[in-house]
Amino acid sequence: MAELAPIEHALEALLAEVCPLESETLALEHAAGRVLATPVMATLDVPAFDNSAMDGYALRAADAGTWLPVSQRIAAGSPARPLEPGSCARIFTGGELPEGADCVVMQEEVERDGERARIPAGVAVGNSVRRRARDVARGSVLLEAGTRLTAAGLGHLAGQGIDEVVVRRRPRVALLSTGDEVVEPGTPLAPGQLYNSNRPMLRQLLASFGAEVVHLESVPDDADKTQSCLARAAALADVVITTGGVSVGEEDHVKRALDALGELDLWRLAIRPGKPLALGRLPRGNGRTARFVGLPGNPVSSFVGAWLFLRPLMGALLGCPALETLTQVTAIATFSTTTGPRRHYMRVKLAFTEAGVEAHAFDDQDSSVLSSCVHADALAIVDPHRRVAPGDPLACLWLTA
Repeated sequence: MAELAPIEHALEALLAEVCPLESETLALEHAAGRVLATPVMATLDVPAFDNSAMDGYALRAADAGTWLPVSQRIAAGSPARPLEPGSCARIFTGGELPEGADCVVMQEEVERDGERARIPAGVAVGNSVRRRARDVARGSVLLEAGTRLTAAGLGHLAGQGIDEVVVRRRPRVALLSTGDEVVEPGTPLAPGQLYNSNRPMLRQLLASFGAEVVHLESVPDDADKTQSCLARAAALADVVITTGGVSVGEEDHVKRALDALGELDLWRLAIRPGKPLALGRLPRGNGRTARFVGLPGNPVSSFVGAWLFLRPLMGALLGCPALETLTQVTAIATFSTTTGPRRHYMRVKLAFTEAGVEAHAFDDQDSSVLSSCVHADALAIVDPHRRVAPGDPLACLWLTA
């Protein structure tokens, strides 16, 4: 029996020679969640001019502490005239600070009498003023290549008048379900059959990781048909993912099909859950290869495997460093456990308390208990041959896409 591989070796094999995919240009309105292929430079200062942070009165700070005539009214979007000496200007939030003014006093602190305003003393230069280029300076890097476009990022780009962006093409994924016993929801169950929970779960996770599932197929327990399905999927996708069929049973044909068609890089890991995992490559034609990830059939193993392997693979294909590694949080265990020779990734719920972050483990950590993943927001890493007691610190991987 081959020695179980550590997860570090698996990730090294998975990401070896992976390069970011080609780019495409998209309208900004369709670019949410996409990854920038090139850096975006700022062509405008934001804000474009000194402006008021609130409704009030603009003046020279040296003139504060007395009654001043109100010489003009400045609304947002209206040009401002130079401030007349010894006067103030009625100004509204976002309004352009007039030349000669160096501060703004909020209206609640000002007494008004006709066309005069009494300004309190002690106003500081720069009070309630948003300076030009406070947010963004022209010529600076607005967003780096590899940035995933969130709502704030889209707004940041729109603030420069940008309506198109160059992004990485989404990785195309083929998702294959193996096993005669696995049927799709909506189909009546025959004795010995079960519904396919992996397909919708992985499809959603892959979408959240930035991928596009372009092919779905159910693979029967037949060696020749398994090979045909893998070959067909590789021709369509950058990544081929299977669930089930990578163990050592007589009806587990995926590993043998991969050996026959392509190249097996690694098989069987020293982790729990997810030991029967296969990594490799399949020919696509024209000298190209598709990456292959064979996940276990147990739903929890597939769930954990998706976070540990599919997410960083999609990150590498998208050139997105933020996807390649999960955020790690140190939490205090509220449970006891003991591990064997494999590293255990336990499903936990994090609680943020005054005493610190606590990790609450689900009682049943079996790889078939998908309910433990429904409420989990982290995976606690318990190294091999370790005894954990309440109060012990644990590194936890935060499950954020």
